Amino acid sequence: MNQEQYGPITLIRGENDGRHPFCHSLFIREAGVLIDPSSDRAELKRLREEGAVRMVWLSHWHEDHLMHLDLFDDLPLWMSEEDAPPLADPEIYMDWYRVESPSARDYWREILKKQFHFRPRRPSRFLRDGDLIDLGVVTVDVLRTPGHSPGHLALYFREPKILFLGDYDLAPIGPWYGEVYATIEDTFHSIHRLKDIPAELWLSCHGKGVFESIPDSRWQQYEAAIHDREKRYLAFLDRPRSLSEIAEAWIFYGRPMEPVQFYEFGERLHAEKHLQWLLQKGLITERDGRYSKP
Repeated sequence: MNQEQYGPITLIRGENDGRHPFCHSLFIREAGVLIDPSSDRAELKRLREEGAVRMVWLSHWHEDHLMHLDLFDDLPLWMSEEDAPPLADPEIYMDWYRVESPSARDYWREILKKQFHFRPRRPSRFLRDGDLIDLGVVTVDVLRTPGHSPGHLALYFREPKILFLGDYDLAPIGPWYGEVYATIEDTFHSIHRLKDIPAELWLSCHGKGVFESIPDSRWQQYEAAIHDREKRYLAFLDRPRSLSEIAEAWIFYGRPMEPVQFYEFGERLHAEKHLQWLLQKGLITERDGRYSKP
């Protein structure tokens, strides 16, 4: 059984080191709270059959955090209000990733249904920044940390001083902000906020998942990945380029990714975010849909 116990919190590891389409889940047994049910379906199903789960929380709306939410259709769902709209309708879901072509939308409808067991849901309660929730066995501070998504939530478990980072996972590739309402500026702000929380243990949804210490250098490297991307986008603008040309260069992922219907939206949106950021900083100009250095 791929579980680890940290005070009242059980980390249920996702398949393949919690890499997409999986993530690590958290479970607070005494309170019956399951967070981000996209880890081990068999284990989550067992908890469901035992009656151990009484409510589900989501850190944010992305598919790799709700893959097994269908097992808990009749239980209360808590999440941020900002991230709730995509869960209500698969068409809204695709709009938030700006999936536009009919073939790509057909692809996404299929995988949302078959791989991610998507069923429209509406939260029974919204978790808001500054909420202090007493679960009996532990007290939880809710921290809105936008950037990865507009309503991404981190959670600080006070008594054991454990900080749940969600998808600010400190991976070497750096932060991800490839959806319509994510922003680079919010990502920076959230990284700084999380870094300042006086935690003694850190949990994240992907990769290693557990950090007993996080040196400043690791936070700095995580943030520096954004600046490294900026340099790569600038270097590519050796002549005027369209957004399509920039996206087709696969600067964010570093190489073409398959299936293209799955990865092209993220590549394009990351390019858009960096172009907007570079325009705001005056490092590039745009004319007739083409971007270049001044």
